[in-house]
Amino acid sequence: MTERMTYNEAIDALYGFINYELKRQDRYSPEVMTLERPAKLMELLGNPEEQYPIIHVTGTKGKGSVGAMCASVLRAAGYKVGMYSSPHLQDFRERFQINGNLMAKDQFVQLVEDLLPYFHAVEGITWFEVITALAFEHFAREKVDVAVIEVGLGGRLDATNVVTPLVSVITSLSFDHTYLLGNTLSLIAAEKGGIIKPGIPVVSAPQVDEARETLEKIAEERNAPLTLVGRDWTFEPAPPSISGQTVTVSHHQKTNTYTTNLNGEHQAINMTVALAALEHVKPVLQIPDVAVRDGLRYVNWPGRFEVVGDIVLDAAHNRASARWLRETLTALYPNRELVMVFGAKADKDITGMLEELLPVTDSLIITQAVDSRAESPDAIAELAQQTGFKGIIDIIPPVGDALEHARQLMPDNGLIFVTGSLYVVGEARTVLQLPVGHLMPPPSSVLKQANR
Repeated sequence: MTERMTYNEAIDALYGFINYELKRQDRYSPEVMTLERPAKLMELLGNPEEQYPIIHVTGTKGKGSVGAMCASVLRAAGYKVGMYSSPHLQDFRERFQINGNLMAKDQFVQLVEDLLPYFHAVEGITWFEVITALAFEHFAREKVDVAVIEVGLGGRLDATNVVTPLVSVITSLSFDHTYLLGNTLSLIAAEKGGIIKPGIPVVSAPQVDEARETLEKIAEERNAPLTLVGRDWTFEPAPPSISGQTVTVSHHQKTNTYTTNLNGEHQAINMTVALAALEHVKPVLQIPDVAVRDGLRYVNWPGRFEVVGDIVLDAAHNRASARWLRETLTALYPNRELVMVFGAKADKDITGMLEELLPVTDSLIITQAVDSRAESPDAIAELAQQTGFKGIIDIIPPVGDALEHARQLMPDNGLIFVTGSLYVVGEARTVLQLPVGHLMPPPSSVLKQANR
């Protein structure tokens, strides 16, 4: 009898599919990323992704928040909801949750052991294709009623793009992964718009003209009805509040006001996108208005302007997200001295993020997550100085030590904010002993489990 894998061995087996010799910029080439391999793998597994309806979400900013909102509303409506997202903050199993719960470690090991022979049967299979297959199979085995599937990178060539969803969703587009997706918003929109399927409705956040025009062209060519937030669904955000973000939404001469616990005016856009997407789900799944309100009010999405005492955790990792973070900080915490704990991946627009955040920062502590692609703190310090920042700059690589030093630096009226990388935020959550994959306990009325 073969001895069973341990949990860590199962994780290592998955990471064994990463080709470390492949340059980062080559990983999104048609020679490397193709839908043929994931489609073949799905066929070998019996096409688990066809066993439940799907909401498919891509975008640069807000795709995780929109996905989490959709999942939260569907869960509040009583459905068993799978959610696939990446990357994780603290625990690998955060990537594939059902009703906000992680699978047990022994269940994860069994799943990996069962699927490894299929992975090895597909020549050239990549790590993300393997992880995506795990999610699809897990949701099928657990008989979810619906799944929210977030694109990993781009859209057109992404492993998740083998699905035929109820609705395709494209959140706000901005510059990120430009060396992979293109250096214009039109090129980025073409890659993201690759998830648009013939005849399948698509919902888009407001976009700048060149991105919008590209998405409109793709939707027209594929006869996919396009709902554009800002045109077909209009919204009016309330001023930011520490208790959450409120938005008034109008559609087809109906106007309603909703609130989410996620902070910042950008969440008003995300809420409206989620509402428009869920409208296309209603012909298949019943979603009462009380579920919409409860689901939006108690979204579980850690690390996105998450307030923990005098610390704000926000995984902003490009210029546009950093701008939203700055605006939310200054709106909610005026006249507070701000200490920033910052670390980022080398492939990110670090200069852009610093240019947005340093004007409101009094002290800067540069840290480094345990991540092979993290930029060196010294390089980040040099970039900070090049922006003209005149405040204190300290370099403390361990995230826990950086947080402790930030507390020592922070004046009585101060606030610490941790940002720049999901990995830095994840390590900060672990240091702060925050529950893995969990933001705040929703009231019992929202914790309905599917009884079907």
